[in-house]
This record gives sequence, structure tokens and C-alpha cells, in this order.
Amino acid sequence: MAITKTDFLEFSRCPRYVALEKVNQDRLEADISYENYKAKEYQLALEELLSSMFEEEDSKLIDKINVKNRQLEAMMEYYKKVEEEAGKIVEKMFPGKTVYALETKNQESFDCTYKGLKFLCYVDIYNESGNQINIIEVKATTSKKYVNLQGGYPKEEKHSIFFKKGNIYTLKEYEKDYPLEKEMPYKTYQALKSKLQNRYGIGSYIYDLAVQRFIIEKEYQASKNEKKMKNINYYLAVLNADYIFDGTYENGKAKYQKDQNNQELITFFHLNELTKELQKKVEKDADNIYEYLKNSNAKPCILSESCNYKKQTCCKFFKAICGNHIPSKNSSLSYLHNPKGFKDENGYYHKGLQLINEGYYDLLDIPENWIQNENHKIQRNCYQNNTIFQNIEKIKAGLNKIEYPIYHLDFETFPCPVPRFAGEKPFTQSPFEFSLHIETSPGVCDKNKDNVVFLATTSHDEREKLIQCLIKYINPNQGTLLAQNVAFEKGRIKELAECFPKYQEDLMKIYHRGFDLLWIINNNQKFYEELGFSKEESKCINYYHPNLSGSYSIKKTLPIFSDLTYDQLEVKNGTEAIIEYANYDKMSVEERKLKQEALRIYCQQDTWAMVEILNALRKCVKEASKKSEIAV
Repeated sequence: MAITKTDFLEFSRCPRYVALEKVNQDRLEADISYENYKAKEYQLALEELLSSMFEEEDSKLIDKINVKNRQLEAMMEYYKKVEEEAGKIVEKMFPGKTVYALETKNQESFDCTYKGLKFLCYVDIYNESGNQINIIEVKATTSKKYVNLQGGYPKEEKHSIFFKKGNIYTLKEYEKDYPLEKEMPYKTYQALKSKLQNRYGIGSYIYDLAVQRFIIEKEYQASKNEKKMKNINYYLAVLNADYIFDGTYENGKAKYQKDQNNQELITFFHLNELTKELQKKVEKDADNIYEYLKNSNAKPCILSESCNYKKQTCCKFFKAICGNHIPSKNSSLSYLHNPKGFKDENGYYHKGLQLINEGYYDLLDIPENWIQNENHKIQRNCYQNNTIFQNIEKIKAGLNKIEYPIYHLDFETFPCPVPRFAGEKPFTQSPFEFSLHIETSPGVCDKNKDNVVFLATTSHDEREKLIQCLIKYINPNQGTLLAQNVAFEKGRIKELAECFPKYQEDLMKIYHRGFDLLWIINNNQKFYEELGFSKEESKCINYYHPNLSGSYSIKKTLPIFSDLTYDQLEVKNGTEAIIEYANYDKMSVEERKLKQEALRIYCQQDTWAMVEILNALRKCVKEASKKSEIAV
């Protein structure tokens, strides 16, 4: 069987995957075409790309919808651009022969036979430089996730575990005479480095490269060419998080030359030692694949991090089969902000999918004596008794801090892997649309008359027009900028201010007027302590309804406070909005006109939803006040 690198990653997840995939004897004996190989690779690449697009901390919480062909077509051109630019930079960095291809069979391939199974991989970029061979795996993620693995001594500056020389990062322990322990304890360094060895966490791409190394070395061993193995370097090529595009174009296309800080678009991580350390793990996984194929068993197995639960790369069998016994609402995994899990009577913590493995499925299955967090107690009580919790005093105090007019703002953005416009970095959340509902006094706001929508009508840079429209309707000197998860909107405003200095003063005034709707619905401890509430009360949530099921996303809060729904809209969520915008240049004039109207309606609904939620919160306060008066 030609087991591709993608097959290797999937088949080795757990004992059950192969059986559920139903790999048959015909397939075991067949090779795989290059076209099928690339189709699998691109599907995985797209899932990983979508993960990178929405992994930033201040990113919008959007629904991850199933990958469809239309999404593949829209996003894959950007993934291919990353591969193309990486190839160009490799040619500049390393002399000699470089082989890289996007849609042809010219990529260098390796295969080996291990325990009767054929393993196959194509190399993104293959370079022969003198007597050295450079194997480069390209990923459409950024250097930030690796460089930000930082440690240090208490109350001292934090340092990355990576050292950059030229355009190549290496782990500091492998840099000759590097004074590592002057920056951090060696134990801290090793703990951070160990994260790179977790294939289901930050180390997923490094493990991917280690699988390639396994196949390459097995081929050379079989051909009695072990000497060549000693001259191979293994690199991960990723987008440089520090690169700032200068806005240079050639024949209408972005030209990614070095930026003003001498940074390249693509940077490299030299991973010889790390991929070598992972070879025992990879070989063990290859042994497991052999056993799984030989003794196919579809019986349920323990759920683990290999399921990639709630990630874009979640196992395709999880929701329908392996995790179908987990309640869709109010499961044991629905408790708010609970990364550590629950401590039992013996001081042992139970968390995540471990709770499911132990038979704790429902929110109420968690033993009551394990519930120590006050917010968890509120959740449990609301669910158990089908009641609503609301701290009217905190809600009222939060509402009273809002200055009018209220500018309900929502951006739609395109987090393109490669920067498209001047001043942008890889994966910059570039705004292409906003909706603004202006509420002049409490409850005074018309859905249509008091709404402004700006939408870029082309794929060209319309950010300045967007800014001009924004500051035309928002008074920088009064009122409140309000959004649900306002950090996202503020982040975009700050980026626009940096890219367009002449508007910086007004934009930053708007930035500093930000107020989060979730501070009233959910909580903000610092905000309420400043309003005079006790520390304990300030820690507690303000509102909870059993239907929230542990989430304060707009999809959960809106149905509680309003009859508004997205079901009837053509564009229903943030991902679909991105795809429509990304497909502008593939549309006919008429189709684009229709899609743009759908985008306007969707974005308008996002800000009108906030208006309705705010009105519902005011109503809660009024009703509570009436009840209080009657009681008196």
C-alpha cells in the first residue's frame, strides 16, 4: 500500500481510525497517483490554513464550517503562493539545484518499504547545495507560535528558546557557545522545548517533517546509501510574523522583496536534532499502523488529544462516531473557563475528554462536591432548575457607564496568509466591510435608518475609503464604541491607524472609547472592581441561561435575547463572508452584485443583534425594578 504522509498522520491517530476508514486489500496492494496524493495534502493543508487564519487571541469567534470545494478554490491559491515564495527564497539562500512545484509531478519524492508497507512522501522543496541536501517542508502558518516559546528568570526579561541567524532559526542549545542559562533555567528551556515534541499541539508540523525524515532515511538505508543521510538538513519554512509588506506590485501582483527591516516573507527553522529525537516516536507509530492494518478493530477506544477535539483538524469520525455520546448542549465539558478541570477528594484533577472516558457526560454528572468555582455553581444551578441567573445591580451599573451615542460596530476581515496591501503582515485581519448602528439614546435606533454599511466592492485596497467612512459617522470625541468581543474591533482600528498615520489621531480616539457588550452579559472583573463591587462579586458572571451551554458567543447569546436568526440569510457566518470576498474576482458582474448585497445584509445583522441584546438587558433591569417596587 502507498501510505502517504497524510495517511500516516491519520492512521496513527488511534487503534480505531484504520478500521473506520475501511482500508481494503485492493488498496493495500495499490500505489497512489500523484493527483490523489496532492488532493489529500491540499485537503489537510486547507484545514491547517483555516486554523492559522483564526488562531490569534483577539480573533473573532466564528463557526468552523465543513470544508467545501468552493472554500478550497478560494483559499488554496494563497497556500500555493506561500509555497512559491518559499521556493524563491530557498534559491537565494542555498546555491545549487532546487526543485519545487505547485501542480506538477516535478517535486522530489521518496518511498520506502517497512514491514511490507510502502510509505510515500513528496518534498515541498528539495535543494542540493554542494554535498548538502536540504529538505524543506512549507507550512502556511507564522513563526510567531515558535518564537513565542519564551522563558526567563523571575522578574526578568523573557527570551525565546530559538536563536535567529540571518533568516534561519535554531534551538539555542544547538547554537555553539550560546549562554542559554544566562537567559533562563535549563529546566524551563527543556519544558518549553518539549512542547515542540507534541504532535497534537504546537509540534504538529515538526512531527510532519519527522515523518518525512523517517521515509527518506529508510529509502537511503535500503539503497545502502547511509552516508548521504549524514548530509541532509531538515527545515520548516513558515511565514515570517515580523515581515511588513511595502506595497510593491509588479504586473498587478504583490512583489515580496525584503522589507525595510531586511526581513524576508518566509523564514526557516533548522530542525535536524529535533526531527532526529522524534524518530523513535515515528517508528513506533509506523509499527502501530502495521498492527492496526493487520488486526483491524473498530471497537471504541479511549478519547485523547489525538482526536483534536474542537480543532479545525478534528478527526473526521469524532462527531459522528467516537464522540457522538457527548451531549451537544450542557455536557461535562461545558463548564466555563475550566482548563484545569475538577479536583476530586484525593486531590486528583479530571479534565477534558478524560471526563468523557470516565463516564461524566452531562453537566450534572460531575459530583457536586467537585464544584468549587462560584460561576460553575451558578451554571449548575441554572441547568438543574431550568432558571436564569442575573445580577441586576452589576448589569445596571454596566449599562450606566455607557456614554451616548453608542456606535455598534462590527468588522468583516480577510486574514490572508500573505499580506496583500502596504503595511500588512502575514495573516493580518484586513477589514473589507463594517456595519455601524448608531444609537443616539437608550433604545433609540432604527434598523435601517440608523445603519451604515461600508463594503469593499473590489479585491483592491479600499482600506482608506473604509477609514474615511468610519470617521465620517463616528465622532471621535464622544460616545461609545461597542462590540461583542470589542478587542477584535479595537485591534483592527489600531492596525489601520498604524498603516494610515494621517488618520491616527481620530482612529485612536475611537479605539480608546471601546466597550465590550460581554462585560455586561458575562463579566469583567477589573471593570466592576473599579465600579466599587467587591472582588468576589466582580469575579462572578452577570447573566446565565441554561441555553448558553457554557458559551457567550453571539450564536448562543442572540437566541436568548432576541428572535433574530441567521438561518434565512445567504451569508450565515464569518467564514462564508470571507469566502465570498475571496471569490470576488471569480464572479460575474451580476453574481458579485448579488453576493455583495448578501454580505451587507449579514454584516448589518451582526450589529443589529447587539442593539437588540442591549435593549433586552435594559428590559431585564426594568422588570427587576418593577418587581422590587411591587415587593416594597
